[in-house]
Amino acid sequence: MKSVNLLPSERPREHFHKASGVTNPAYGCVPADRPIREYIEMGVLNLDKSLGPTSHEVVAWVKDILKLDRAGHSGSLDPVVTGVLPMMLGKSTKVVSALRLSGKEYICMMRIHESVPEKRVRRVCQEFTGPIFQLPPVVSAVKRAIRVRNIYYIDVLEVNDKFVLMKVGCEAGTYIRKLCHDIGLVLGCGANMQQLRRTKTGPFNEDTLVTLHDLKDAYVFWEESGDESYLRHCIRPMEEGLSHLSGIVIRDSAVDAVCHGAAFAVPGILSLDTDIKKGDTICLFTLKGEAVAMCKSMMDAEEMLNSEHGIAARTERVIMNSDVYPQGWHSKSE
Repeated sequence: MKSVNLLPSERPREHFHKASGVTNPAYGCVPADRPIREYIEMGVLNLDKSLGPTSHEVVAWVKDILKLDRAGHSGSLDPVVTGVLPMMLGKSTKVVSALRLSGKEYICMMRIHESVPEKRVRRVCQEFTGPIFQLPPVVSAVKRAIRVRNIYYIDVLEVNDKFVLMKVGCEAGTYIRKLCHDIGLVLGCGANMQQLRRTKTGPFNEDTLVTLHDLKDAYVFWEESGDESYLRHCIRPMEEGLSHLSGIVIRDSAVDAVCHGAAFAVPGILSLDTDIKKGDTICLFTLKGEAVAMCKSMMDAEEMLNSEHGIAARTERVIMNSDVYPQGWHSKSE
């Protein structure tokens, strides 16, 4: 049976309950139930970028449609590239880096410059899986310096004379155009990228794509009729854009301290993903599913499960506003 190609964020993980806890319905809110304006300001849009505009132009159009001051995309797509372009909206832009650093998947049409036996094409493509060296193209958004990028998988879907259709799962920052060029060098005849579509970014794929026309229609329908359902379908809660990160569910009493920038201690843990490693970027969630903060793990999952005291994670980026949950801590002056 053929193995299924998965990005790192798609690999199954277990969630372990360490302690029991309850949440007070008087504080906070289930993300999907936020008031519509707050829902938009703390939302993520899985946009289907069309052929032609730049990623920055698309962001500007989304801001104009939704009447937002801020929005941030998950990683640029060239004007000739289409597909999955998740976008953090409003206040959610503070955590857009979590999406930019997530793995990507593309469907690529590569053209080789001479006819090559299919078996050899497939073998050479497989040689490019794993860590590879890449020098970004002359026209790129980053400094031209050799760097290492991981190719998680290359699945050659079809070879038709000089055209090769392949699915590529790769680390953020991989240039598929350069990958095609390098494959051509190894084949000895040259190759170039003909067409490219992004099909996955972290937790997002083509199943939940929304076009700019969909978004505009939904927003106008809400303004004119007051019906929020279509707009809530187009925009997803910000937390869906963080679901690829390993997470910890924390007590209500620990939320406000973290929102003030405090480190997160072991007694505040209710449950956690068992794949957490020391040094990982993780996310803290409330029992209602709200994102509280992005943190750097100071322990691995096993140590968190077996410890009663100590710092489990250092807060790096606070997401939730302070005072949403009641203060469960006391300063020395009190």
